Amino acid sequence: MLRFNNSSRGYVKVEYILRVIPMSYDKDKIVVTKEEYDVLKIVAKMETCDIEEVAKKLNVDRNALMRKIAEMERKGLLRTIKKEAEVIELTNEGKEYIRRGLPEEHILDIVTEKENISIEELYNMAKVRGIDRKVVNIGIMHLARLGVVKINKGYVTLVKERLEEVKQDRRRFREFLSDLIAGKVALKDKERYIKEARRRKLIQIKRRSKLMISITDSAKDMLNRGAVVVARLVTRLTPELITSGKWREVIIKPYDLSVEVPEVFPGRKHPYMEFLDQIREILVSMGFEEVKGPHIELEFWNFDALFQAQDHPAREIHDTFFLRRPRFGVVKDSELMEKVKRTHENGWITGSKGWRYKWNPKKALRLILRTQTTSVSVRTLRIVGNRNYKAFSLDRNFRPEALDATHSMEFYQCEGIVVGRNLNFRHLLGFLKEFSRRLGLEKVKFKPAYFPFTEPSVEGYVFHPKLGWIEALPGGMFRPEVLAPLGIKYRVLAWGIGIDRLAMVVLGLDDIRDLFNLNIGFLRSRPNPIIPSRIR
Repeated sequence: MLRFNNSSRGYVKVEYILRVIPMSYDKDKIVVTKEEYDVLKIVAKMETCDIEEVAKKLNVDRNALMRKIAEMERKGLLRTIKKEAEVIELTNEGKEYIRRGLPEEHILDIVTEKENISIEELYNMAKVRGIDRKVVNIGIMHLARLGVVKINKGYVTLVKERLEEVKQDRRRFREFLSDLIAGKVALKDKERYIKEARRRKLIQIKRRSKLMISITDSAKDMLNRGAVVVARLVTRLTPELITSGKWREVIIKPYDLSVEVPEVFPGRKHPYMEFLDQIREILVSMGFEEVKGPHIELEFWNFDALFQAQDHPAREIHDTFFLRRPRFGVVKDSELMEKVKRTHENGWITGSKGWRYKWNPKKALRLILRTQTTSVSVRTLRIVGNRNYKAFSLDRNFRPEALDATHSMEFYQCEGIVVGRNLNFRHLLGFLKEFSRRLGLEKVKFKPAYFPFTEPSVEGYVFHPKLGWIEALPGGMFRPEVLAPLGIKYRVLAWGIGIDRLAMVVLGLDDIRDLFNLNIGFLRSRPNPIIPSRIR
């Protein structure tokens, strides 16, 4: 309806007054969209059908059709009911048998040629045809079960009387598997084949819920009488529709504010990677600079320069990954090598007695996957030298650990050093406490510890709600045996935080393997890490 109002200011004001109602057809008729009409025709022919069948016939996505079905059910055009049904699916092995043929078919071809053949010769003939021993054994087993071959004293003998029957039976079995992919199983003895396929793990039976659709009696009656009127669905009222009067000939879709909006999952970082970035921000805000080092490292930098004896258990194969090729690397600084050698053997000028053994330079040059980012700290000390500075390294390390809830063979470590003339052990404890406070960790405790390259040393523990107290904050002051060969006269605080374990506390995880979980559903369910000190 148009209403014209005279204005005291000399112009005409036009108001559009619309009532969003269905089209004004006879009461005995019903107005539907073209898509709804197509669905009604299909369901009316099939009486009751699966939504998958309807989607297939209309060539539309099942999820897009679901909303349309819900609207039609609300209008009283359709009825829906959920049914549980068993669905048969092929395993990868079953798909491979369809593509390449059954093992028993391949072996039967060979046995038919020879009629009496030794198993060893059968292996050799199969190898020429690209069939491995495992497939041969499977084939022989099923041929013997079917009674078409006999095995005696290492020989396979063909039973000719059973040959044609077994050939046809195996062909039908393979066709049965093919029919499963096509969605049809029309064999009389399909039950026997299903049992065999399940026993051989060629198929798996899953229970799935199906949405069945049927047309209501009133909708079917209107469809038969031609009382269903098709009109265009409009979701946006435009000026053209109003001025032309065509709004009377369309269905104006009403807003349903009770319908949930679809979930949107924008791109985001992995929660653990987000956590590591926040750790970097915390350390940089505390005055640290990030440094990097190689993942493939020399034992020299990973152990020897840290005054870790060459017969230390951590340097054995059960605690360290060794490279097979190449096995050795090079240290160009021969003077440093000599100083480290003397320190290990007799303490050199450090006041220590050393480890009192013959130091082996060849062992120091072996290549490994680094077991600790402390090697990066030692390299940094050698390059930067004597001056006040702070550095950290946040990167991966590798150890042949048994994988469990708190251990992994590949893990991140946050290693750092503070170099200064007048530093002491209380500065280290102060840093560890402040770092924990910025992470929002309320329960932290420390106890004395021993490490080959620090003295005094400390182990810091954080509390996990499910796992209890876990070690995550080890540190100490580098010993003179580490610093003297490097030419460092200042004091050095060092720490190697088990950042994976801290992440478990902050992210609310109780299994370290979840830090590297790539399951989309799991990742979407995890909130972004919230570190109190990073909230701006």
